[in-house]
Amino acid sequence: MMAMSDDILLESGTNELEVVMFGIAGEIFGINVLKVREIINYMPVTSIPNAHPSVEGIIRLRDEVIPVVNLASVLNLEDTETPDQNKFIISELNQIKVAFHVHHVSRIRRLSWEQIEKPSELSSSRDAYAIGIIKLEEGMSILLDFEKIIVEISPESGVNVERLKELGPRERSEKNILVAEDSAVLRHLLDDTLNEAGYENITFFENGREAWEHLQAIIDRGEDPKDHFQLIISDIEMPQMDGHHLTDRIKNNEHMHELPVIIFSSLITDDIFHKGQQVGASAQVSKPEIVNLVKEIDYYIL
Repeated sequence: MMAMSDDILLESGTNELEVVMFGIAGEIFGINVLKVREIINYMPVTSIPNAHPSVEGIIRLRDEVIPVVNLASVLNLEDTETPDQNKFIISELNQIKVAFHVHHVSRIRRLSWEQIEKPSELSSSRDAYAIGIIKLEEGMSILLDFEKIIVEISPESGVNVERLKELGPRERSEKNILVAEDSAVLRHLLDDTLNEAGYENITFFENGREAWEHLQAIIDRGEDPKDHFQLIISDIEMPQMDGHHLTDRIKNNEHMHELPVIIFSSLITDDIFHKGQQVGASAQVSKPEIVNLVKEIDYYIL
């Protein structure tokens, strides 16, 4: 069993990440260490009726019942490995624990987000689940979007628009918000949900670097970023520049440090909450909690 240490990457805002590299059917993939609770050897799985085709069943691990997702099935790869040599990556995201069934785990690598390219030009079915492509000397591998995998298998774990009705009507339309989010699906959902709440002026960027360059261009023109945006929302995992590094840059810039920054990510757990605090995030909200996100926005700019 391999447990993930709580002291990995204690320094926040460096634009670095650690990635667990693992193999499925001879291909190499990666998962952000921040999503991994532990890695265990394969154990018997109890099947459950009417499960999603990619859900093998459930396991019991220290009195917790955890669903098992077969990544070979999700990625349409052959599952020809001997199960007793396989591994389970126990992950926690969107406040849900899941065991991802992989064929082997190789190593942990420390990388810069600058080594991870957007997957926009790729076309294979597994690339649809890519946060980005990891460029290494020995080749390329895919950093998988586990959040997208979970939401596709269990849509109720995603953003719940209906809950916005709990907030009641307020005048929000004159406020301008910048959002850095690499997932096209999440950008669309955020646009719909924030519009539903009354925030209609939203500018989206696909990663932290594009957002930062836009803000810097405003300053270079001699203008005040606070005249353009009243608040920033950022994911954590993004190619080129992650949300922690973006937040750190904003909070250490004399022209931007007063801008509220809300980190909105599936990685907001008790274990890594302090990382957002270290870089000066105004608030941190887990991605399913859209009502809490709107409440935090209201608090800082209404």
